[in-house]
Amino acid sequence: MGCAYSMYALGRNKKTSIAEVVVFVPSIRIPVHSDLQRALRGIVPKDLADKLSSLRNQIVLVAEDTGGSAIAELRRALNEYLSVLIGITKKDYALEGLIEFKWKNFHDGRQDSCLANAWFEVLSALHLMAMLTLSEADSLMIPKDNSGSGIRVVSSDSKREAVDLLLKVSGYLEFCVRNVLPRIPLEIKKNLPQELQEEILEAISIQALAQGTEIQLGLAVESQKATLSVKRRLACEQLVYCIQAYHCLSGFDFNQGYKKKHIRFIKWKFLEAKAAAYYYHGLILDKGSEPTSHIGAVSCFLAAQELLAESKKACLSFCLAAPVTRTPPLWGAMKLLHQKIPEVASRKSQMYGYLLEQEKGLQSLPDLPEFQLSLRPDDYELPEIDPAWDNENWENLGEPLKVHLRDSEDEIPTQ
Repeated sequence: MGCAYSMYALGRNKKTSIAEVVVFVPSIRIPVHSDLQRALRGIVPKDLADKLSSLRNQIVLVAEDTGGSAIAELRRALNEYLSVLIGITKKDYALEGLIEFKWKNFHDGRQDSCLANAWFEVLSALHLMAMLTLSEADSLMIPKDNSGSGIRVVSSDSKREAVDLLLKVSGYLEFCVRNVLPRIPLEIKKNLPQELQEEILEAISIQALAQGTEIQLGLAVESQKATLSVKRRLACEQLVYCIQAYHCLSGFDFNQGYKKKHIRFIKWKFLEAKAAAYYYHGLILDKGSEPTSHIGAVSCFLAAQELLAESKKACLSFCLAAPVTRTPPLWGAMKLLHQKIPEVASRKSQMYGYLLEQEKGLQSLPDLPEFQLSLRPDDYELPEIDPAWDNENWENLGEPLKVHLRDSEDEIPTQ
């Protein structure tokens, strides 16, 4: 389950509305217009500089005009842009540090970075691709014909596609952490916005896996073939992912804005997953014939009930954190568990109350089983370098560096 402030609310018509989404998108950053042609004048072939500038400006215009809702168009432009951009990272061309790349936070409109490093630009572009893909997964999980009745009708195919998209998100961010951040000099890393810090990227990558597992648990609950063991395993795995994501975020200050909302979202999902895990663990223990099994089961059901109550408070706390979002209708596993957990906890407490009295003070909450995590980030590789970098026009540049330096000296700096 989940709701978050959707960038669609800031889309084409800029209406202010209380949004409700399923997949939480922590932060959107978009590029700010930069004069790449001037920076590259006389250094690379004109058609190459034009292509690089045109693609980046296209991303700027589409992102600002649509609020990021034109996901397919933006993804296509980002892929083309990355193909051209990676040429700047090649040492053979000696272009590193010549261009200042500017980005801003989409939600408050403030420029958050201006850094002359091509790998920073690659990192920012991949981060935007990841956030767009999170938004795409979100749109798949929201019923298009929602009547306001609170009843969600999302096809199983849409849910599975959403899981696939979440694995892509995790793959983008995993690639950033493993293959892009290590290429950025330390002095540049110190100036990266918080959204691009390693721990934040890892947290969102893991969070995507947690939400993918949450959707899988919902599918298992709807399937007659899924066993209690499968459901327990998925709930336990979601719980572990939430713990890992929380640990990644724990070293940061999350007292305002999206950052505060992000950490509250993780806490909410943690409580829901733990409630589900104890509920299904209790059902499995209750199948045993020994009194200790029934005592353990009741302890699990009571713990699940308490965690469920805490999760409701955490959901409200998340929704009220700025920017305010709508309390979502129940869906997936939680749609069933909000009914079943209190019912089963009450019935089993009455059934085995005498055992609890006999063992009063001795019973303890059983440990949840540990499982190897199932979901893994998709593999991601940067696109092939654009053929424009092999352009024969390189031979016609003459004395590019001298021309570039002379032009730069003639320019009058502006405030």
